[in-house]
Amino acid sequence: MTHIPARPSISSIPRTVGGAWLLEVHDRLGSTSDLCRERLDAGQGANGVVILALKQTAGRGSRGREWSDPGGNLALSVMLMGQGADDVPVGLWPFIAGLALYDAVADFLPAGHRLELKWPNDLLLDGRKMAGILIETGSAGGIAWQVIGMGANLRCAPVIAGRDVACLAECGGDVPTAPDMAQVLLRRLDGWLACHAAQGFGAIRTAWLERGHPVGTKVDVKAGNRQFSGTFAGLADDGILLLHTASGPVRVVTGEVLLAPRG
Repeated sequence: MTHIPARPSISSIPRTVGGAWLLEVHDRLGSTSDLCRERLDAGQGANGVVILALKQTAGRGSRGREWSDPGGNLALSVMLMGQGADDVPVGLWPFIAGLALYDAVADFLPAGHRLELKWPNDLLLDGRKMAGILIETGSAGGIAWQVIGMGANLRCAPVIAGRDVACLAECGGDVPTAPDMAQVLLRRLDGWLACHAAQGFGAIRTAWLERGHPVGTKVDVKAGNRQFSGTFAGLADDGILLLHTASGPVRVVTGEVLLAPRG
């Protein structure tokens, strides 16, 4: 018998700048970002649509990695269309989305635990990854689009060989459902978009540095075929990672950051 997927529930979440997020909650999907891309490529995309899957079977992380979802976690993608979608340059979305993720998780985190943003698109809980962001861009019919994928381990941490991951449930306290977390996250995202619109990236950078790995943290960075070791020296005006190394300052446009263990 052919399985006919249930229709998603749809809710509208008003935005402070006008309009609304349109949140679609699906019982099961392969990938929330893939569904966004399929609609966009077919000319059926709509700005501000948010796809949430209660169970995601083929999630994707950064650098081609699989994003494992045992169920009960957050798997969400935001669809944006047009060159001026929320007037945010593509390269700044990891910081705005990261701040929204951080603040949404912090709303449910019991005292005694540490959240930390890791450049450019991870959220750590007590030093272990518990959430991440995947930004994808393209165009269809001459209209540029962006898909902001966000995943967070709420109820369980998947077992991934060679990686140490965390989930919110390990900290005790009340763990939100994925739809409840999605609504909090979208309101936080709306707030940081409003901050960017009013104050520019300078305010976003300041807020990110307050929540990110501290200046002076020892880091290794893999950038393509190159690797750098040094200490974190902050963010440039465009979000580029600044690094102090033994051979001088380095600016990293894209790469994977490995943090040295801290007590």
